[in-house]
Amino acid sequence: MTGSETSPSFRLAYVPGVTPTKWVRIWNERLPDVPLTLAQVSAAEAAGVLRGGGADAGFLRLPIDRADLSVIPLYTETTVVVVPKDHIVTAVDEVSVEDLADDIVLHPLDDTLDWERPPGRPAAERPATTADAVELVAAGVGLLVVPQSLARLHHRRDLTYRPVTGVPQSRVALSWREDATTDLVEDFIGIVRGRTVNSSRGRRPSAPAEPKRERPDKGDARRKPPAGKSAGKGARSGSGASRGGRRGKRGGPRRRS
Repeated sequence: MTGSETSPSFRLAYVPGVTPTKWVRIWNERLPDVPLTLAQVSAAEAAGVLRGGGADAGFLRLPIDRADLSVIPLYTETTVVVVPKDHIVTAVDEVSVEDLADDIVLHPLDDTLDWERPPGRPAAERPATTADAVELVAAGVGLLVVPQSLARLHHRRDLTYRPVTGVPQSRVALSWREDATTDLVEDFIGIVRGRTVNSSRGRRPSAPAEPKRERPDKGDARRKPPAGKSAGKGARSGSGASRGGRRGKRGGPRRRS
């Protein structure tokens, strides 16, 4: 951005289920002069958006091809099964992948889990999106296994979810192009990693502090008392002597006439 005539800005991509609100708020507090714009992208296209320069950084789901991208893994999500509220699954706190063996489990085309083989029995067709799959679950067509954040994103009153064991989990990461690690990208990395505003990394340098004023030498101060203080002592000595003189005058014997 050095030498550019355009005002600096920061473009942040994120996949469905990720909520960047906290980090955006901190950015606006620390860098109010640099607008941050958000762009929601699908999990499948997130890496391509970064490679194509459509965003300066992004939150995406692993695994991805890391050939030319820097990646900081952030957290791993719980995997859940979305079911109708009257489904037998709701009677327990969690289920295993074996418990779903007899159910039709929908596998949307935008599925974000790295399956070797999806659980349950496959549906006749794969839904195009996770949102479409949620509608089919509500219609009683099958069940859906997704990261918990996507179950929350597509919440419906007639559906609920339970954790599933023995299945892949989705990992969320911050990523950016290796050859585009700008100062603003470093600033955002610092925010995501929880660095304070005074940290030496992940922030732009602040203005230098003003030099401290030199204090007068204490020895000189003792050798040369303030003029006002010396004058005060002299004034008090003089006034005492004059008062003493007056007392002596009054105390002498009076002459008789």
